[in-house]
Amino acid sequence: MATTTVTIRMDENLKKQAEMLFDEMGLNMTTAITIFAKAVVRQNKIPFEIAADPFYSESNQLHLRKAIADLEAGKGQFHELIEADDE
Repeated sequence: MATTTVTIRMDENLKKQAEMLFDEMGLNMTTAITIFAKAVVRQNKIPFEIAADPFYSESNQLHLRKAIADLEAGKGQFHELIEADDE
């Protein structure tokens, strides 16, 4: 089977942490990334959940746009920001 080279960029600290963890598992970076790629191909998806900040979800953004429109139209409630002292 022919092989190829893949070059990726990542944070240096992340790379070191990953290498240490993979080493504890008896793996090197190449083997770990290959295992990941094979799982992606086999499952036809990323093999773990990837979640975004729910603030940026389409439903929340729609809710915020509606709330802003209501405020601009004189509807709804406006609350002053209350800042708490850091403890």
